[in-house]
Amino acid sequence: MSKLSVEIDGESVGYGNPPYIIAELSGNHNGDINRAFAIMEAAKKAGANAVKLQTYTADTMTIDHDGPGFVIDGGLWEGRKLYELYQEASTPWEWHEALFEKGRELGITVFSSPFDETAIQFLENLGTPAYKIASFEAVDLPLIHKAATTGKPVIISTGLANLEEIGEAVETVCQAGSDKLILLHCISSYPALARESNLRTVPDLSRNFDVTVGLSDHTLGTATAIAAVALGATVIEKHVTLSRSDGGPDADFSLEPHELKSLCEDCRTAWESLGQAGYSRKPSEDLLSRYRRSLYAIADIRSGDRLTKENIRAIRPGYGLAPKYFNEVLGRTAKENISRGTPLDWQMIE
Repeated sequence: MSKLSVEIDGESVGYGNPPYIIAELSGNHNGDINRAFAIMEAAKKAGANAVKLQTYTADTMTIDHDGPGFVIDGGLWEGRKLYELYQEASTPWEWHEALFEKGRELGITVFSSPFDETAIQFLENLGTPAYKIASFEAVDLPLIHKAATTGKPVIISTGLANLEEIGEAVETVCQAGSDKLILLHCISSYPALARESNLRTVPDLSRNFDVTVGLSDHTLGTATAIAAVALGATVIEKHVTLSRSDGGPDADFSLEPHELKSLCEDCRTAWESLGQAGYSRKPSEDLLSRYRRSLYAIADIRSGDRLTKENIRAIRPGYGLAPKYFNEVLGRTAKENISRGTPLDWQMIE
């Protein structure tokens, strides 16, 4: 399989395929598995290809401590202890089996972001079809190696990583014997600013690493994601919630179901509009092409009369000689009577 195409759960993802839309559940379940189910149902109805979970516990992410660095300084989660935030946002491991089963019931792919090796083993037992490495873990090369050795596709968000670090992550996947890799350009800011998105990085990543490339998007709205598709992104990941007004760790930068539906539709329309470079007339243009200008008799012309600016002109419709021949036919003699409104043809002219 081409490095620019990866198969996830039987679906081809990458170049030549419609954008693969991942609905990120994250902590928007707000501690209620039925809300998680409802978000999955909304994602399926909106047209998303997959729902992504996050598999960690507060204890696998950090320690319960309030010293320097353990309390968030600035941004959306200002003043929150890391440990408490992860307690709130984590998806309970005892839910996972039911969430995967819900995905099978709905007919939507489910996979997850593991945050340590125990999560990978746990997800393997659940039959996950892919792994997503979160941007903050893109420098955790042992974690990436462990995920890649499963033989499943690995999707890596590149937020915070510089080109060298991205290269190390790519090389780690290759060293594990895998070419099933997708890189997602990402700005790890919550919410991210459109003006900082630098979407031209999407094709640059593809050129640098010859792999399937997409966007993990934390901007508000859908415009940035749609623009990324126009630049070659084949995967789009967005956080999704039932309603931002319900609150939750990620609600402020998440899409509501109707917005996700628009994202899915508009990204696929953007992809369809790319087509192929070329200048041939399209089938839908054939009808109207006959209404381009062409040369017509605009007055009655008798056989033997000269063609002048007073009796011929470039007008619509387009059944006569092309306008480029106007100067060439001026001054020539009509071989036959030509009625006003007749398209000119070379056989009529000396």
